[in-house]
Amino acid sequence: MANTQSIGFNRNAILGVSFALLAAIGFSAKAILVKLAYVGSVDAITLLALRMAFSVPFFLAIALWARGNHAEPLGKQDWLAVLALGLIGYYLSSFLDFLGLSYISAGLERLILFLYPTLTVVLSALVYRRAISRTVMAAMALSYAGIAMVFLHDAGMSQGGAVLGASLVFGSTLSYSVYLVGAGHAIARIGAARFTAYAMVVASAASLIQFGVTHPLAALSLPLRVYELAVALAIFSTVLPVFLLSAGIRRIGSGHTSLIGSVGPVVTIYLAHAVLQEKISTLQIAGSMLVLAGVIVISINSKSAGK
Repeated sequence: MANTQSIGFNRNAILGVSFALLAAIGFSAKAILVKLAYVGSVDAITLLALRMAFSVPFFLAIALWARGNHAEPLGKQDWLAVLALGLIGYYLSSFLDFLGLSYISAGLERLILFLYPTLTVVLSALVYRRAISRTVMAAMALSYAGIAMVFLHDAGMSQGGAVLGASLVFGSTLSYSVYLVGAGHAIARIGAARFTAYAMVVASAASLIQFGVTHPLAALSLPLRVYELAVALAIFSTVLPVFLLSAGIRRIGSGHTSLIGSVGPVVTIYLAHAVLQEKISTLQIAGSMLVLAGVIVISINSKSAGK
């Protein structure tokens, strides 16, 4: 009996780690796919609209399924939370991220996005009046020192716009951190699957409206390769990673899943080198290690503080 339980536990753990790793790879590939699409002369607004258009049918299906499995309807406060957090956490964050990728490397973009735990700590301290420990402050300093090193690498390689690009992606990270801080109570009331599906539908609608207001339909006359990359973005870097991440959390917990997600920036830097021929320097590697070390310390500290 004990052996059977042990085998079942090991199988569950292996599946959980596999799902978390695949989710991290899927999210990491997003920047690569966006960069490849930009070669096809598509702008950020159009590409984001295509990504959302191809992914929204999946989230609509999830929303309908989740609605059927929750007898209690959403109240006015819940709808307002879904609307506000969907716009901030998914639409605005994605829009700023896509814009930023026009100016900086995929590797730097992923590292800046990876700073969200540091911003979440600061926002939580401001909103909930929580003290920040010296360990966390030191880890934050380590992370931002690492970002500065990778930024210097990018600034030396780019033709200009590194400051603007990094600022846009940092704005994306900040908006996602605001979403994380504000989403906890809403998810507890609404349910994770239903909340995520509804929020993604809101973000998709906002992206499509933005495209409709700012672009003529002729802007959709794009090379087939752009559409193929947009479909890949929707499926492999949006829908599947969301499901895989949830499956991983269910099997091994959010703490282990987030730590496995730490491979994300490394995967992005490697893929950017292999696919986009982005150069890797010693400065970039050293900076990346500092960012990873700092964020991992903060993540572990946050989990310990929450116990």
